[in-house]
Amino acid sequence: MTHTSLAQRLLLALFAMFSAVACATGQGDMAGKAKEPNKVIYHINEGLEQASNGLRNIRNHLSADPTAKIVVVTHFKGIDFLLEGAKDKNGNPYDAAVDDLSMKGVEFRVCNFTLVGRKIDKSKVHPEAKIVPSGVAEVGRLQSKEGFAYLKP
Repeated sequence: MTHTSLAQRLLLALFAMFSAVACATGQGDMAGKAKEPNKVIYHINEGLEQASNGLRNIRNHLSADPTAKIVVVTHFKGIDFLLEGAKDKNGNPYDAAVDDLSMKGVEFRVCNFTLVGRKIDKSKVHPEAKIVPSGVAEVGRLQSKEGFAYLKP
């Protein structure tokens, strides 16, 4: 056996070992397996400026990763952009942005405790938004039970 063939065999063995480690740790080729999308919560609770920043962040996020699963969870003043007639600081209605992102798979959730506490009728909430019992409980559930990452713009 020559040094060249021994070196080649050692390199092949090392390559096989590293390939096995990469596959075992999920870093190898995922051929035949569907890649799970990144799942992210955008938490909005501070009002219209935060909502505008969050919507911009979400558009950028989807530009970089169109397969991302994004859920926007709102409570307290964060629900305001999802209410009938809401407009940004330039007078643009939020409806168009919410509709556009909804068509791209983004989900919007509104805290019922906030609606009740602020005496806001559910009919004033954007039709694409789902009302959940508690915004903070929804954030916790998505993180602990469904493996979502947490972002706060």
